[in-house]
Amino acid sequence: MNDSFSSPSSSTARYFSSSSTTTSSSNDEKNERNINLLSSQRGRDAVGLLPKYLSDARAVQKYHPVDCPDGALQLSVAENQMLEDLLVPAYRNFIQNDKEEKETFLADQIYYQPTHGRPGLRNAMAQFLTKLLNLSSSNSSLKEDNLIMGAGCNAVLENLAFTLANPGDVILIPTPYYAAFEFDLVARAGLQIIPVETQRVNMMEKQDTSASTSLEEKKDDNKANNNTTPIPKEAYYPTRKSLDIAYENCMEQTGGKPPKILLLSHPNNPLGVCYPPHVIRECIDWSIENKVHLISDEIYAGSVYKEGCFTSALSLASTTTEDDSDSESKDKGLGLGPYIHFVYALSKDFASSGLRVGVAYTENEEILLPMQKLNDLCQISSQTQLLVERMLSDDESNSWSFDFLKENNMRIHKRVTQLMKLLDQYQITYLEPDSGLFLWMDLREFLSPSSDDDDKEQKEEKSVQDHEDLERELYLDLMHNHGLLFTPGMSMRNAEAGFFRLVFTAATDQEFELALERLEKFIVSKRS
Repeated sequence: MNDSFSSPSSSTARYFSSSSTTTSSSNDEKNERNINLLSSQRGRDAVGLLPKYLSDARAVQKYHPVDCPDGALQLSVAENQMLEDLLVPAYRNFIQNDKEEKETFLADQIYYQPTHGRPGLRNAMAQFLTKLLNLSSSNSSLKEDNLIMGAGCNAVLENLAFTLANPGDVILIPTPYYAAFEFDLVARAGLQIIPVETQRVNMMEKQDTSASTSLEEKKDDNKANNNTTPIPKEAYYPTRKSLDIAYENCMEQTGGKPPKILLLSHPNNPLGVCYPPHVIRECIDWSIENKVHLISDEIYAGSVYKEGCFTSALSLASTTTEDDSDSESKDKGLGLGPYIHFVYALSKDFASSGLRVGVAYTENEEILLPMQKLNDLCQISSQTQLLVERMLSDDESNSWSFDFLKENNMRIHKRVTQLMKLLDQYQITYLEPDSGLFLWMDLREFLSPSSDDDDKEQKEEKSVQDHEDLERELYLDLMHNHGLLFTPGMSMRNAEAGFFRLVFTAATDQEFELALERLEKFIVSKRS
């Protein structure tokens, strides 16, 4: 784990030993004893898993049109703030349930609920996911009893990892990846994350010098012709070779223990792209061959605004065929086997992170009961379950959910088109997005230069910390001097400094226009 995430034990030690350099060792020991009486080491360690940029973001004054017009615009949190006009009245209607006033609140809601979710909600979720993920087949279907409804995607993901692996076991994640995975999977489940280095391996294979342009070469190009080369999506695809290398790294680091889980974010956060079917298929085949559990996190499956680019891992992993009889398929579900798993939530596609509604699906019968029991700790309230059941129920009288997603994707596409137009105008390189709420952009040219006295070999030997420091300097400059809060790429384990995730939906229309103005001023000022 590199220093973009502080080591829990070292950060705690620094915090509690920084008051005075003259404090006696006896006082240090006394303070340590007091700390241990008041809090646990594991609790303090959990805080240390959070990325540094979060504390920076919390400390800065945020934008408010009246109270703080010069404050920073928060464009680093993956939320969608463009949909209140659709969501708030719709949720009020679903709660009031105008068609069945007498059932606004059901009597059984006051009692303990099934730990994995109310039957009505699981039925509605199964129907919704079948349509969303294009799983429709006369010979296969999701098994409703295998859906585990929990309080958010991170909750069901943690429980899934908890039931599949033991503390200290390794989970592989392709880079760059969502920074909070390091908290969600390590803090309590106790897993060890080993990155699948996509960029480095793919660039070694393809010798694509345009995609692996160094910072100095990129600056020279910009000065010469003010032009940049688009980032190829293929540079970030996990491949059999990158998975094999990660597997070998795991065996070396653990003394011969193979990884237990491969986690895919599809559509990908932070890249804003879908993996093509052949990439997902290769990951599925590799996982089954190596007896590694594959979890497909498809929380952005309904936020795909480029038609035809998303195929769910559940669809690709399904082994149910046309020859299977109805009775066999009913018991078999999708035919995923014990190694393929899925998580989803309403937080992103429905801009409803506050409802805390997540779902996991598995056909591994060995973990179903443990998953259900662990879900006791993160159940969804009965009232929220009923609301979501009504919202997702899709019939002739109610097609709200997919009508909403269609409108949502139109708004997302409009926003990202505006952003790409500005970046194209100033020839800022970015990964062309097709899904999600964000865009991955290359701001390497604005990093402070390395020492001119360094030769090429010395520059390449700069430590990870040196590169993180350069990126952090740019991150703080954007935040404090230009009022723009982006997510720094190295906090997401990107291989190179200077890449940022911009969440273009995390603002009102007025705030987004202001963000474009500020970004334009930043680019112009840096190039002048």
